[in-house]
Amino acid sequence: MPPSNLTSLTPDTFILTGIPGLEQLHVWISIPFCSMYLAALLGNGVLLLTIWAERSLHQPMYLFLCMLALADLALSTTTAPKMLALFWFRAGEISFGACLTQMFFLHFISLVESVILLGMAFDRFVAICFPLRYGAVLTPSAVAKIGLAAVLRSFCIILPCVVLLRRLPYCGHRVMRHTYCEHMGIARLACADISANVWYGMALPFSAAMLDLALIAASYGCILQALSRLPSRSARRKALHTCGSHLCVLLLFYVPAISSSLVHRFGHSIPARAHILLANLYVLFPPMLNPIVYGVRTQQIRDKVVKVFVRPRSHPLGQ
Repeated sequence: MPPSNLTSLTPDTFILTGIPGLEQLHVWISIPFCSMYLAALLGNGVLLLTIWAERSLHQPMYLFLCMLALADLALSTTTAPKMLALFWFRAGEISFGACLTQMFFLHFISLVESVILLGMAFDRFVAICFPLRYGAVLTPSAVAKIGLAAVLRSFCIILPCVVLLRRLPYCGHRVMRHTYCEHMGIARLACADISANVWYGMALPFSAAMLDLALIAASYGCILQALSRLPSRSARRKALHTCGSHLCVLLLFYVPAISSSLVHRFGHSIPARAHILLANLYVLFPPMLNPIVYGVRTQQIRDKVVKVFVRPRSHPLGQ
């Protein structure tokens, strides 16, 4: 088919239907989703303001935590407002360009967050295995370079997904059974061979995330080896405690992400509503819980939150 005909088959808009079979419950389903989104905004916002206001927290571990909070805010905001508009006002129509933009940022931010978690694992590795070199290795410049590398790598991996989707003809197919736009959901509306989308969308982003996970596992293998050589049980316990929050966040990120990806591609016997509910939880549940995990498990953050948001009432600024 000539390229001009392919271009004419690009739709102006798509229609998001929400959760198939649960349309009558959309308003009720929106309540927990809206609550999770607001909790994510509040928790991550408090975390960012606390770290920004307290100079004692301007350390590599907390700078990585700022990056994670920004990524969580971006991930949930990419999907939640449109999702809630669909649930509340049945505003399911989305332009083709906006759909591709949402898809790009959804997958882009997910890969950025994977690299940030790898950077946090590297931070713990250096702090425990090479404590005397920690300040020399993890400088603010090094942290910034890791953040830049996360952005550049993710951009280069996800941009071809947009190119692959734009080259497909859609033959008037506009209805997408989902609450937001994602790569394979858009590709399945095409009336052409999408094997390139299937293989690229599964192979490269998934492999990049698995590489990050393998490097994180290697870092923790070295950490456990270093801890086994410590003579004091209290020292081992203290070192493990500093890793506990990061391990919780890893589970919150990778378990839903891998489950959602595998179920979406291979779980053909699982109802579509289960796919979509899991995908929605993936973009809302970790951003909501991550600041809670670090706030509850990190004494320094708890103390600084109290100092920034509670004590100013009795101690005016400048005193």
